[in-house]
Amino acid sequence: MSYYMPTVLINSVGLTESMARLLSACNAVSYLVFSSAVILLVERWGRRGLMLLSTAGQLLSFLVITILLRYAVGDKKEALGSASVAFFFFYFISFGVGMLGVPWLYPTEVNSLPMRTKGAAFATGTNWITNFIVVEITPIGIQNLGWRFWIVWTVTNALFLPVIYFFYPETSNRKLEDMDAYFRENPSVIVIRDKDAIIAKRPEKYIEQDQEDIRREGVEVGGNGSEEKVL
Repeated sequence: MSYYMPTVLINSVGLTESMARLLSACNAVSYLVFSSAVILLVERWGRRGLMLLSTAGQLLSFLVITILLRYAVGDKKEALGSASVAFFFFYFISFGVGMLGVPWLYPTEVNSLPMRTKGAAFATGTNWITNFIVVEITPIGIQNLGWRFWIVWTVTNALFLPVIYFFYPETSNRKLEDMDAYFRENPSVIVIRDKDAIIAKRPEKYIEQDQEDIRREGVEVGGNGSEEKVL
Protein backbone atom coordinates (compact mmCIF):
# COMPACT_ATOMS: atom_id res chain seq x y z
CA MET A 1 0.00 0.00 0.00
CA SER A 2 2.99 2.30 0.42
CA TYR A 3 3.19 2.58 -3.39
CA TYR A 4 -0.16 4.35 -3.45
CA MET A 5 -0.04 6.35 -0.23
CA PRO A 6 -0.52 9.72 -1.99
CA THR A 7 -3.37 8.24 -4.06
CA VAL A 8 -5.00 6.83 -0.92
CA LEU A 9 -4.79 10.15 0.90
CA ILE A 10 -6.18 12.07 -2.07
CA ASN A 11 -8.99 9.73 -3.14
CA SER A 12 -9.99 8.12 0.16
CA VAL A 13 -9.27 10.90 2.65
CA GLY A 14 -9.77 13.93 0.41
CA LEU A 15 -6.46 15.71 0.99
CA THR A 16 -4.84 18.04 -1.50
CA GLU A 17 -2.05 16.64 -3.66
CA SER A 18 0.68 18.69 -1.95
CA MET A 19 -0.46 17.69 1.55
CA ALA A 20 -0.78 14.05 0.49
CA ARG A 21 2.77 14.03 -0.83
CA LEU A 22 4.12 15.73 2.29
CA LEU A 23 2.39 13.26 4.62
CA SER A 24 3.56 10.36 2.47
CA ALA A 25 7.14 11.54 2.87
CA CYS A 26 6.69 11.82 6.65
CA ASN A 27 5.16 8.37 6.71
CA ALA A 28 8.13 6.95 4.80
CA VAL A 29 10.49 8.27 7.48
CA SER A 30 8.49 6.78 10.38
CA TYR A 31 8.12 3.56 8.39
CA LEU A 32 11.90 3.31 8.07
CA VAL A 33 12.46 3.97 11.78
CA PHE A 34 9.99 1.39 13.03
CA SER A 35 10.93 -1.26 10.47
CA SER A 36 14.55 -0.87 11.63
CA ALA A 37 13.44 -1.46 15.23
CA VAL A 38 12.86 -5.11 14.34
CA ILE A 39 16.61 -5.65 14.49
CA LEU A 40 16.48 -4.99 18.24
CA LEU A 41 13.18 -6.74 18.94
CA VAL A 42 13.11 -9.87 16.82
CA GLU A 43 15.08 -12.04 19.27
CA ARG A 44 13.76 -10.43 22.44
CA TRP A 45 10.05 -10.52 21.57
CA GLY A 46 10.24 -13.44 19.16
CA ARG A 47 8.93 -13.96 15.64
CA ARG A 48 5.53 -15.08 16.87
CA GLY A 49 5.18 -12.15 19.28
CA LEU A 50 6.05 -9.58 16.63
CA MET A 51 3.69 -11.12 14.09
CA LEU A 52 0.83 -11.10 16.61
CA LEU A 53 1.55 -7.52 17.67
CA SER A 54 1.90 -6.37 14.08
CA THR A 55 -1.28 -8.08 12.87
CA ALA A 56 -3.30 -6.78 15.82
CA GLY A 57 -2.08 -3.24 15.08
CA GLN A 58 -2.98 -3.60 11.41
CA LEU A 59 -6.43 -4.92 12.29
CA LEU A 60 -7.08 -1.99 14.62
CA SER A 61 -5.83 0.47 12.01
CA PHE A 62 -8.03 -0.80 9.19
CA LEU A 63 -11.05 -1.15 11.46
CA VAL A 64 -10.82 2.47 12.60
CA ILE A 65 -10.02 3.70 9.07
CA THR A 66 -13.11 1.91 7.75
CA ILE A 67 -15.35 3.45 10.40
CA LEU A 68 -13.93 6.97 10.03
CA LEU A 69 -14.14 7.00 6.24
CA ARG A 70 -17.64 5.53 6.36
CA TYR A 71 -18.89 8.57 8.26
CA ALA A 72 -16.58 11.12 6.60
CA VAL A 73 -19.36 12.81 4.64
CA GLY A 74 -20.76 16.31 4.52
CA ASP A 75 -19.47 18.66 7.18
CA LYS A 76 -17.70 15.77 8.96
CA LYS A 77 -15.60 14.78 5.96
CA GLU A 78 -12.59 16.98 6.70
CA ALA A 79 -12.41 16.20 10.43
CA LEU A 80 -12.92 12.44 10.17
CA GLY A 81 -10.77 12.19 7.05
CA SER A 82 -7.92 13.94 8.84
CA ALA A 83 -8.34 11.64 11.84
CA SER A 84 -7.99 8.61 9.58
CA VAL A 85 -4.53 9.81 8.50
CA ALA A 86 -3.19 9.01 11.98
CA PHE A 87 -4.33 5.42 11.59
CA PHE A 88 -2.71 5.11 8.17
CA PHE A 89 0.50 6.09 9.93
CA PHE A 90 -0.25 3.59 12.71
CA TYR A 91 -0.83 0.88 10.12
CA PHE A 92 2.63 1.38 8.61
CA ILE A 93 4.19 1.44 12.08
CA SER A 94 2.45 -1.83 12.93
CA PHE A 95 3.38 -3.40 9.62
CA GLY A 96 6.97 -2.23 9.90
CA VAL A 97 7.66 -3.75 13.32
CA GLY A 98 6.50 -7.22 12.35
CA MET A 99 4.87 -8.32 9.13
CA LEU A 100 7.28 -6.43 6.90
CA GLY A 101 10.38 -8.40 7.81
CA VAL A 102 9.48 -11.45 9.89
CA PRO A 103 7.70 -13.37 7.08
CA TRP A 104 10.96 -13.35 5.11
CA LEU A 105 12.83 -14.89 8.05
CA TYR A 106 10.23 -17.25 9.49
CA PRO A 107 9.94 -19.78 6.59
CA THR A 108 13.67 -20.52 6.66
CA GLU A 109 13.48 -21.35 10.37
CA VAL A 110 10.18 -23.21 10.72
CA ASN A 111 10.68 -25.70 7.89
CA SER A 112 12.48 -29.00 8.38
CA LEU A 113 16.05 -29.29 7.13
CA PRO A 114 15.12 -31.24 3.94
CA MET A 115 12.29 -28.81 3.13
CA ARG A 116 13.97 -25.56 4.15
CA THR A 117 15.00 -24.29 0.72
CA LYS A 118 11.75 -25.41 -0.94
CA GLY A 119 9.62 -23.90 1.83
CA ALA A 120 11.51 -20.61 1.78
CA ALA A 121 11.25 -20.42 -2.02
CA PHE A 122 7.51 -21.10 -1.95
CA ALA A 123 6.97 -18.53 0.82
CA THR A 124 8.99 -15.89 -1.04
CA GLY A 125 7.08 -16.51 -4.26
CA THR A 126 3.76 -16.30 -2.43
CA ASN A 127 4.83 -13.08 -0.73
CA TRP A 128 5.73 -11.38 -4.00
CA ILE A 129 2.61 -12.60 -5.82
CA THR A 130 0.43 -11.31 -2.99
CA ASN A 131 2.22 -7.96 -3.04
CA PHE A 132 1.69 -7.76 -6.80
CA ILE A 133 -2.04 -8.43 -6.41
CA VAL A 134 -2.41 -5.78 -3.70
CA VAL A 135 -0.56 -3.21 -5.81
CA GLU A 136 -2.79 -3.95 -8.79
CA ILE A 137 -6.16 -3.89 -7.02
CA THR A 138 -5.64 -0.99 -4.59
CA PRO A 139 -6.34 1.96 -6.94
CA ILE A 140 -9.22 0.07 -8.57
CA GLY A 141 -10.68 -0.86 -5.21
CA ILE A 142 -10.51 2.67 -3.84
CA GLN A 143 -12.09 4.10 -6.99
CA ASN A 144 -14.98 1.61 -7.15
CA LEU A 145 -15.64 0.68 -3.52
CA GLY A 146 -14.63 3.80 -1.61
CA TRP A 147 -14.57 3.22 2.16
CA ARG A 148 -15.82 -0.36 1.69
CA PHE A 149 -12.46 -1.29 0.19
CA TRP A 150 -10.90 -1.13 3.65
CA ILE A 151 -13.28 -3.79 4.92
CA VAL A 152 -11.33 -6.31 2.82
CA TRP A 153 -8.12 -5.67 4.76
CA THR A 154 -9.91 -5.48 8.09
CA VAL A 155 -11.33 -8.96 7.52
CA THR A 156 -8.03 -10.29 6.16
CA ASN A 157 -6.13 -9.25 9.29
CA ALA A 158 -8.93 -10.50 11.54
CA LEU A 159 -8.54 -13.94 9.94
CA PHE A 160 -4.75 -13.96 10.19
CA LEU A 161 -4.66 -13.16 13.91
CA PRO A 162 -6.11 -16.47 15.21
CA VAL A 163 -4.13 -18.44 12.61
CA ILE A 164 -0.86 -17.03 13.96
CA TYR A 165 -1.98 -17.41 17.58
CA PHE A 166 -3.03 -21.06 17.34
CA PHE A 167 -0.79 -22.52 14.63
CA TYR A 168 2.53 -20.62 14.44
CA PRO A 169 5.30 -21.98 16.72
CA GLU A 170 8.04 -19.68 17.95
CA THR A 171 11.41 -20.04 16.19
CA SER A 172 13.55 -17.39 17.88
CA ASN A 173 16.58 -18.50 19.91
CA ARG A 174 16.28 -22.03 18.51
CA LYS A 175 18.79 -24.10 16.61
CA LEU A 176 17.55 -25.30 13.25
CA GLU A 177 17.56 -28.86 14.60
CA ASP A 178 15.29 -27.78 17.47
CA MET A 179 12.40 -27.25 15.06
CA ASP A 180 12.86 -30.73 13.61
CA ALA A 181 12.79 -32.15 17.14
CA TYR A 182 9.70 -30.09 17.99
CA PHE A 183 7.68 -31.41 15.05
CA ARG A 184 8.76 -34.99 15.76
CA GLU A 185 7.57 -34.70 19.36
CA ASN A 186 4.40 -32.63 18.79
CA PRO A 187 1.99 -34.06 16.22
CA SER A 188 -0.74 -31.52 17.09
CA VAL A 189 -0.91 -28.48 14.81
CA ILE A 190 -2.29 -26.31 17.65
CA VAL A 191 0.86 -24.90 19.24
CA ILE A 192 -0.83 -22.87 21.97
CA ARG A 193 -1.18 -26.05 24.04
CA ASP A 194 2.60 -26.37 24.39
CA LYS A 195 4.37 -23.67 26.41
CA ASP A 196 7.74 -24.55 24.89
CA ALA A 197 6.31 -23.85 21.43
CA ILE A 198 5.37 -20.24 22.15
CA ILE A 199 8.07 -18.82 24.43
CA ALA A 200 10.73 -16.58 22.89
CA LYS A 201 13.67 -18.04 24.81
CA ARG A 202 15.08 -21.43 23.97
CA PRO A 203 13.26 -24.23 25.87
CA GLU A 204 15.25 -25.94 28.61
CA LYS A 205 14.64 -29.39 27.14
CA TYR A 206 16.69 -28.51 24.05
CA ILE A 207 19.52 -27.12 26.17
CA GLU A 208 19.50 -30.29 28.28
CA GLN A 209 19.50 -32.42 25.15
CA ASP A 210 22.57 -30.56 23.85
CA GLN A 211 24.35 -31.17 27.15
CA GLU A 212 23.40 -34.85 27.02
CA ASP A 213 24.74 -35.12 23.46
CA ILE A 214 28.02 -33.52 24.52
CA ARG A 215 28.30 -35.88 27.48
CA ARG A 216 27.56 -38.92 25.30
CA GLU A 217 30.13 -37.85 22.71
CA GLY A 218 32.65 -37.39 25.50
CA VAL A 219 32.08 -40.93 26.69
CA GLU A 220 32.54 -42.28 23.17
CA VAL A 221 35.76 -40.30 22.69
CA GLY A 222 37.13 -41.73 25.96
CA GLY A 223 36.77 -45.30 24.63
CA ASN A 224 38.21 -48.47 26.18
CA GLY A 225 35.25 -48.80 28.55
CA SER A 226 36.21 -45.70 30.58
CA GLU A 227 34.50 -42.33 30.66
CA GLU A 228 36.53 -39.26 29.80
CA LYS A 229 35.31 -35.90 31.03
CA VAL A 230 34.96 -33.25 28.33
CA LEU A 231 35.63 -29.68 29.50
